[in-house]
Amino acid sequence: MGTMIDVKRPDGKTCPAYLATPRQGDDAPAFVMIQEWWGLNDQMKGLADRLATEGFRVLVPDLYRGRVTVNPDEANHMMTGLDFAGATNQDIRGCAQRLKQTSKTVAVGGFCLGGALTVLAGVHVPEVDACACFYGIPPSEAVPFIGHFANRDDWCTPEAVDKLEAGLGRAGVEHEIYRYDAQHAFMNERRPEVYDRACAELAWRRTLDFLARTIAR
Repeated sequence: MGTMIDVKRPDGKTCPAYLATPRQGDDAPAFVMIQEWWGLNDQMKGLADRLATEGFRVLVPDLYRGRVTVNPDEANHMMTGLDFAGATNQDIRGCAQRLKQTSKTVAVGGFCLGGALTVLAGVHVPEVDACACFYGIPPSEAVPFIGHFANRDDWCTPEAVDKLEAGLGRAGVEHEIYRYDAQHAFMNERRPEVYDRACAELAWRRTLDFLARTIAR
């Protein structure tokens, strides 16, 4: 459904990104979707296409510049080698700026690695109007925030989520935190060992409701 395009970054360079456009056109509310640590793979593109069918323009920046893996060690290597500041302030912001040329509102959301970058974008990218985080622990931010976390997650542990929620509360940030009896990456239908359809569908519906209240109103 979508297509690869080049997006101009604030520094003048370009970032490749996957664009999925809804039938509502270029003025529909928009969403910057941020990849898992595997890279911009078919699963991420499929989620972007799915969100486009819900009426959102979606851009997925290719943070790894074409590199994709199914090997956890290689994924970890690519993630740890990523310039998080550059990804946030250049790639993600460039996508948000591109979308905001015609869309009034733009949300950012991501999974795993993308979840952490989501809230960094909430802090540092002024074009962002809302954030949707799926199992990624970032610092506190200052726009409406929804987070989905798994109770059986050994990375974004329940204790870490409790600290995140407490910090958001102390900072007075408008937020919603949901916990699911599932494992890390429960949204990824291409990983049957962790995918939980019921939890994934519930998290998806909650996110659509959140977007309707924050950027599509």
